Amino acid sequence: MITIRPAEERGQAEHGWLSARHSFSFAAYQDPQHMGFGPLRVINDDRIQPAKGFGTHGHENMEIVTYVLEGALAHKDSMGNGSIIRPGEVQRMTAGTGIQHSEFNASDSEVLRLLQIWILPEKDGLEPGYEQKSFPPETLSGTLRLVASRDGREGSVTVHQDVALFAARLDQDQTVRHALATGRKAWLQVARGDVLLNGLDLKEGDGAAIEAEDEVELIGVDGAEILLFDLPAG
Repeated sequence: MITIRPAEERGQAEHGWLSARHSFSFAAYQDPQHMGFGPLRVINDDRIQPAKGFGTHGHENMEIVTYVLEGALAHKDSMGNGSIIRPGEVQRMTAGTGIQHSEFNASDSEVLRLLQIWILPEKDGLEPGYEQKSFPPETLSGTLRLVASRDGREGSVTVHQDVALFAARLDQDQTVRHALATGRKAWLQVARGDVLLNGLDLKEGDGAAIEAEDEVELIGVDGAEILLFDLPAG
C-alpha cells in the first residue's frame, strides 16, 4: 500500500526570510492526520533568504539530520562545533539531554534550500553528539546511497534509531530497487524532479508512505533527487 502525500497539501509557513513546507505537523501547523510516520517525526523543506536564519535555540531528545540541496548552511552549537554544510554533505545532531545551536544562510546573495529531518531516538537522555559527512553527487547517481544508519555502516552518519536513510539522483529511466524486509516500511521524499514509485508518478515535494510492500522500485523521470527512509513497521 502506497499513500501519497502531495506537495501542495503540506503545511506552509511564510515569514519573509523563511519559506517552509512541512510534511508533518510542526510549530503552528498541526494536523492530527500527519503527526509523523513511525519514528520519522519531521521533514521540513526550508528556503532561507541570504544572510538570514534561525538564531540560537534549543533541542532535546531528537535526532536531527540536515540535507542541503542548494546554497550553504552556517552552523554553530553549544558543543563547540562551527561548520558550513553544502550540497553533498549530511549533518547529524543528537540533541539528547539538550543542545543549543544556530543555523544561518552562509551566503549574502544566494537562497539556501535544505531538508531538515527529525527522527525520534531509541531512548531519551542520550549524550549530545555531532557528525558531518560528505557524499559527492557522483556517489548518488543511479544508486541508493546509504547516508544515515543506526550503525554508521558504509560511511553513513549514525542515528540512534533503527532507521536507514538512502539518497539517490536519478536521470531519466535510471532505475533503483530496495527490498523491504518483513516488519519494515518506508517513506519516500522527492527533493526535486519527477520519479516513478512502483509505477506511481511523484513530483518535487511529494512524499509517500509505503507499507506492506515487498520492494520499492524508483525510476527517474526528470532529474530526480530522492530520500528513502527504511523504517520499523511498528
